[in-house]
Amino acid sequence: MGLDAYVNTFGAVCKAKYGERLRKLTIDAKFTCPNRDGTLGRGGCTFCNVASFSYQQAETLSISEQLEQGKARYKEAKPKLNADKFIAYFQAYTSTYDEYQVLMAKYDEAVKDSEIVGLCVGTRPDCVPDNVLDLLASYQQKGVDVWLELGLQTANDRTLHQINRGHDFACYCDTVARARSRGLKVCTHLILGLPGETHLDYMATLQAVLAQGVDGLKLHPLHVVEGSTMAKAWRAGRLPLLSIEEYAACVGELVRHTPKEVIFHRVTAYAKKPILLAPDWCGYRWNGLVAIVEDLARKGGQGAALARP
Repeated sequence: MGLDAYVNTFGAVCKAKYGERLRKLTIDAKFTCPNRDGTLGRGGCTFCNVASFSYQQAETLSISEQLEQGKARYKEAKPKLNADKFIAYFQAYTSTYDEYQVLMAKYDEAVKDSEIVGLCVGTRPDCVPDNVLDLLASYQQKGVDVWLELGLQTANDRTLHQINRGHDFACYCDTVARARSRGLKVCTHLILGLPGETHLDYMATLQAVLAQGVDGLKLHPLHVVEGSTMAKAWRAGRLPLLSIEEYAACVGELVRHTPKEVIFHRVTAYAKKPILLAPDWCGYRWNGLVAIVEDLARKGGQGAALARP
């Protein structure tokens, strides 16, 4: 059986709502980041190299062109699915970090496409002012399925400082409260395997996030990419990384301690070589997922630990 048998997945939720699994079309809208442009710093987060998830050709394509290219690529690969519903995913860098009018123009360009039924906006907790939340809420009021994706990574302030995030957990809490008060759905990104953290830290972060209220989660293994600050530590032998078995076991426990109504958008991630440096298992799309499903099959699925006496 697949992940859907054990986890409340985003794909299954979309299929139940729309009759098909929605394909996220990744958009690079040429945003930057306050942790790179000098507002907070210039080095960025120690794990970050956006090229690991951004198409290089996006630099010369408009948002509409990127969406058309993404739809064509998907329809060619999956011709039997007759897919006609997609999600516009503003992923690269900080997708709420610009002037209001600029943001509105970019989001408008995406949602005007009749095949776009959802809008996912990835950003940092410290870059979401009230007027941007109001803008996102306005799309939702028009029938667009809106998700605000917040890159938290960990609730541990010590680790946040160490990885040069430039914000603390309190900032995240404030943004979540303001977003959910407007009826916006929040998906929180967490990284397992950050320097100095253990399974106890991952569990503490999960509990802290759940306590604030969250609609979705994305789990990622720490992987080292070329061009990141962590690449230097890894090459010097100072950065231990999780094995696939360790990662799967940790994800399994997090899933079992998560209420069933929370939607998992992702439970693992991968990157392509030569950008990916380590661990090698992160270079393969399915390996981590298979290991996680095996753990869930043996020990129980989402919410199982919450149901135990």
